Amino acid sequence: MIEQNQKKLRKQIMPFERSNLRASLWQLINTLVPFFLLWILAYQSLSISYLLTLVINVIAAGFLVRTFIIFHDCCHHSFFKNRQANKIVGMITGVMTLFPYSQWQHDHSVHHATSSNLDKRGTGDIWVLTVDEYMEATPLKRLQYRLYRNPLVMFGIGPIYSFLIRNRFNRKDARIAEKLNTYLTNLLIAIVIALFTVTIGWEAFLLIQGPIFLISGSLGIWLFYVQHTFEDSYFEEDEHWEYVRAAVEGSSFYKLPKILQWLTGNIGYHHVHHLCPRVPNYKLEEAHNNTPPLHNVPTVTLATSLSSLKFRLWDEKQKKFVGYRAVKSLVKEKSLLGRKMSEG
Repeated sequence: MIEQNQKKLRKQIMPFERSNLRASLWQLINTLVPFFLLWILAYQSLSISYLLTLVINVIAAGFLVRTFIIFHDCCHHSFFKNRQANKIVGMITGVMTLFPYSQWQHDHSVHHATSSNLDKRGTGDIWVLTVDEYMEATPLKRLQYRLYRNPLVMFGIGPIYSFLIRNRFNRKDARIAEKLNTYLTNLLIAIVIALFTVTIGWEAFLLIQGPIFLISGSLGIWLFYVQHTFEDSYFEEDEHWEYVRAAVEGSSFYKLPKILQWLTGNIGYHHVHHLCPRVPNYKLEEAHNNTPPLHNVPTVTLATSLSSLKFRLWDEKQKKFVGYRAVKSLVKEKSLLGRKMSEG
């Protein structure tokens, strides 16, 4: 019965999987044109006030997040019907956002196939330890984990490491085509930076693109974090893991104000996206609104999403995220027990 209901739910979403060429082209226009215009305005504002430049940069960062959503859809082959068109636009937007198309497409596909699966963590996801794993970890591993989950590290250093550095290298078992795509992306990024350096100077380029990159990168990581880190989320071991439940219960509905929803390409409807990745971003809201069973999914608002910062570990017994304080006493008890056993 459960399997039948799951198939029925996915079937209800299927009509929204087809992309619309006109809608896709319009999204390209209303995203890329404003971004480039804002970049030009930011450059011109340097001679007026850098504070004004920063204000423009913040807005431009929002459009770069929207650009990434287009890249994201292209990786799912959901932005255009034609696969080659997805690859071309995905390459262009990938250079703009510093993401190699083929490499990220692979990692993100793994993420969709293993999201919320406790036995298949580690690719395309955020590092999550269970309470038991944390208790059994060495002091060094706990320190590494706590640093990783620290907001200043995750949302500050995270974009620099993940997007600027790690994206430049291939995984060891990557295929030749994927490796070549990464090399090509890196070359194109280097060419773009060189052109800006020659035309406007490296100082002006960094003063503009630096804040845009950091702000958009932090927002991107925040969105991904909130979409999978909320109190009553879903995590199961492989034998009990279910794709539909992982999509609907393990991915949040991040209900944002309309302007932020637009800038983030409706990615707040993450439950719909994980249920059917082929639904283009501009149809996610429509798919949600026309599928009654999805109206009761975990909903996170802009205000309540801030509470996700206190969630650090997954408690397999209570089936929810908890903070470090919840296991502090357990760790102490384990330590005291270990001492008594060694003394005895």
